[in-house]
Amino acid sequence: MATSDTQSDEMLSSDQTEESGADESERAVESRVGWRYTLTQVRSDPTALAGLFIIGFMTAVAVFAYVDAKLLDYWFASTFWVNPATDPVTVEALLPPVGVENGLGTGTWEHPLGTDNRGRDILARLFYGTRIAIQVGFIATAFGLFGGVIVGAVAGYYGGWVDDVLMRGVETLYAIPFLILVITFMSVFGRDLLFAMIGVGIGSIPVFARLIRSRVLSVREEDYVEAARAAGVRDRNIIFRHVVPNSFAPVLVQATLQVGVSIIIVAGLSFLGFGVQPPTPSWGQMLAQSRNYMLQSIWFSLWPGLAILITVVGFNLFGDGLRDALDPRLNN
Repeated sequence: MATSDTQSDEMLSSDQTEESGADESERAVESRVGWRYTLTQVRSDPTALAGLFIIGFMTAVAVFAYVDAKLLDYWFASTFWVNPATDPVTVEALLPPVGVENGLGTGTWEHPLGTDNRGRDILARLFYGTRIAIQVGFIATAFGLFGGVIVGAVAGYYGGWVDDVLMRGVETLYAIPFLILVITFMSVFGRDLLFAMIGVGIGSIPVFARLIRSRVLSVREEDYVEAARAAGVRDRNIIFRHVVPNSFAPVLVQATLQVGVSIIIVAGLSFLGFGVQPPTPSWGQMLAQSRNYMLQSIWFSLWPGLAILITVVGFNLFGDGLRDALDPRLNN
């Protein structure tokens, strides 16, 4: 009897140990999900932090340029922006950066990055161009994200003929070359920044729609979705309260990458004469103006090209870090 009681106590202790180990394992798994863990992972990832620093810096510059254009225009124009129309005597075109000398002159601190073909300060125009790039990147991506999530979520949740109709339309849109689609849209509605953002947003809808649909196809079969249906919850509420939030992680990563793509597309449109129109400065427009002066002043084209490169790399770095933080396979 004593031996039997001892064996029973040992089995009970073993069961309790196993249960305790299982509870700790569950808590460990739970600690590797959620926004708090994601933020912790992003903060510990040097790649994501580097991208976040670049995004934060460019956004701060864009905000400064916006406030300056709306509230402090006179102060900025009289201090930094040399306009040949108002200062025709002292203006010097195609000056090199400070400390550099070429056949056109010597760089000065008055124009740290040099001047363009009309004598305007390149640094000031880069600052103003940041405003356009960040605005277009965020708004165009938000437009495509919103449209793509709705189309993809509805198609994946309902399936059947709804899925066929919506996804065939998305595939038709996806088959049209991105740049041609945007140029055609702007040719019909106008060469305005607003239509450029809408055109780029429409062109990016298929990317988000196909991505979230693939996630919704699996999430819609989960038990909590079936329980919501059995409880009589409307399909609209199920989609946007249960299905979309649990399918959104890869879409969020794609959105950070898509911002960089949108910036490149709009810069290309400005280079071709679409989008932002003079005299409002943009990086693509600065590149278009500099193509005839590359042999005389390579700096004229170097600075806007570097601005585009650094900004896009920043969003890509942050997107890679966010993907690593949100990927459960990497977390486990």
